[in-house]
Amino acid sequence: MNLNFEESKKKVWLKIALFLLAIALIVEFFPRQNRFNYTFSVGKPWHYELITAAFDFPVYKDAKLLKAEQDSVLRQYTPYFRFNSSLFATKMAEMDRSGSLVLSMATPYRQYIRKQFEYVYNKGIMRTEDFDRVQKEHVQMVAVVKNNVATQIPLAEVFTVKTAYEYIVAHATDGVSSRALQACNLNAYLTDNLVYDASVSEQVKSDLLRTISQTEGIVQTGERIIDKGDIVTESSYRVLTSLQTAMNKVQGETTQSWIVLLGEILIVTGLMTLLFLYMFLFRRREIFARFKNILFIVMMIALIVGCAFAVISFTSFSIYLVPFALLPVMICTFFDSRSALFAHIITIMMVSFVVRSSQFEFVVLQIAVGMTVITSLRDLTQRSQLVQTAGLIFVTYSVGYLGISLVQDHNFDKILWVRFLLFGINALLLLFAYAFIYVVEKSFGFLSNVTLIELSNINSPLMVRFSEQAPGTFQHSLQVSNLATEAAQKINANTLLVRTGALYHDIGKMSAPSYFTENQVGGVNPLESLPDEAAAKIVINHVAEGVKIATKNNLPRQIIQFIRMHHGQSKVRYFYQRFCTQFPAVTPNDEAFTYPGPNPRTKETALLMMADAVEAASRSLTEYTEESISSLVERIIQTQINEGAFRDAPITLRDIETVKAVFKDKLRNIYHSRIVYPAASQKEQ
Repeated sequence: MNLNFEESKKKVWLKIALFLLAIALIVEFFPRQNRFNYTFSVGKPWHYELITAAFDFPVYKDAKLLKAEQDSVLRQYTPYFRFNSSLFATKMAEMDRSGSLVLSMATPYRQYIRKQFEYVYNKGIMRTEDFDRVQKEHVQMVAVVKNNVATQIPLAEVFTVKTAYEYIVAHATDGVSSRALQACNLNAYLTDNLVYDASVSEQVKSDLLRTISQTEGIVQTGERIIDKGDIVTESSYRVLTSLQTAMNKVQGETTQSWIVLLGEILIVTGLMTLLFLYMFLFRRREIFARFKNILFIVMMIALIVGCAFAVISFTSFSIYLVPFALLPVMICTFFDSRSALFAHIITIMMVSFVVRSSQFEFVVLQIAVGMTVITSLRDLTQRSQLVQTAGLIFVTYSVGYLGISLVQDHNFDKILWVRFLLFGINALLLLFAYAFIYVVEKSFGFLSNVTLIELSNINSPLMVRFSEQAPGTFQHSLQVSNLATEAAQKINANTLLVRTGALYHDIGKMSAPSYFTENQVGGVNPLESLPDEAAAKIVINHVAEGVKIATKNNLPRQIIQFIRMHHGQSKVRYFYQRFCTQFPAVTPNDEAFTYPGPNPRTKETALLMMADAVEAASRSLTEYTEESISSLVERIIQTQINEGAFRDAPITLRDIETVKAVFKDKLRNIYHSRIVYPAASQKEQ
């Protein structure tokens, strides 16, 4: 008992871990980027909903205008250079020490060279790279700092090493030969004495640029920006781009905020907890019991939410292209409509927190679409139903959007007719659900009504072989299927599942059909000549053989369960009682006469056990009257109840009473039970 409890706790914790993983994934999916993904251009109509300012933000100037203003003010920009006053004397001393050719020249040459060196050094020699840079910036004046005093001089009066050398050589006076000067290697003693002061220069430039305002006004909270149908003008274009910039800034500031992250975690955790509690409290047997069921539902929610968030974050597509209806279609197909609607609403609520279009419109339309899917696909049995559902989804979207637009805008002019195209594409995407259903069935081992319809086709190769090899058993299976199906309708069980499971429940008798009375001809029963235990073993073995045949033919797990459970853990009563009668002093080996089971664990398998036993016993009646049929049904089913056959099945006593009434009525119709009239009197004769 403790082992079972511990195992049950482990399974619950595993499912809780799955939900926590799903919460982490969905929170991670939440858009972290700017959600202002509207596409617009000057002269084109605005195709989205009304936009009003959610906060105050400045209207930024046009980039070209701002660049022109910046270029204009930068014409006043003056870069700063520090003057090295000692460099001239240093270079002259260096020239004297070096034994330069200049020292051997005539006095006029030495005087000329010193005079020109003093001139160019006083004007200032700038590095070529600095000179080229400030020239490209269209600078006219530079500020030269001497003894902490800045003096502005024209850039044209400043030298580089090259231009200083050229100046000295080119301005030779009478008695001084330019050729002789060139031979003196004068440029070896020319170097830059103006050092660029980057910090002061950049500060000056920044101060100038700060005088230019980057904005031309402020949009206040609640102010109307643009409405759908309005033409985007130059002015509104600047306002929209300014809003986009402001949202980018706000988003950048809050993306990593733990407060925002906490809010997202609370939203997703709260909604997923509601889903967990719903399945735990109301769908414990049908859904929560199997890990694969939980995994599938959580994966579907994460898939739809992930697709929606991807469209919002990384594309400019409309959110209405995301096929939200796929979620209720899949859950409704494999489980039930109530769970489908619950999961759909949870998903829509999570997505609505980040949807960029009108949240009210989005939530109303998506919930309406979910309801449409559930009402139109209550039992998916044909491909055409998906086509019909797709059409109804388009109508729901269209009518809902038209109604909301007219209520909000009061006229037809602002209706975005392109939305109807999006609704049509969304509806068409639902048609891929048929292929998706097949993939899910194979991946998760689920069973859809479409597959059940295919399996219940009595013209399938396996069913044809069944009818040929064991014709009596095949007819018995048909009768059991009819009984169980009608009873299933009355107690809201899965009628298609019961019908299909009943058709295959005795398929194991194909292995040895002659050992079963319904297939015997001439009244010869080979089991009568066998020991009771051996005969019981042959009868019991048809369950194991049925499982083998079903597995070999790739029948779904749910159908194989009908084969395993249709006798539960009951005894082969005929041979057991015969053994007890023949050997009253011997204690029988109960295991040799008992089916391996297990007992029915679903309402549908319990129905089959009742229908199978009642139909088989009804063939032994010698007289088919209302009393005999009623007595038979009551006795058979009461015996099963007394033996605890339905202990593990979610079927109530009220359901069982309803099933009894259905069986009695059905058997009376099959065997044409009639009222027994009193014998005619002699006078009447």
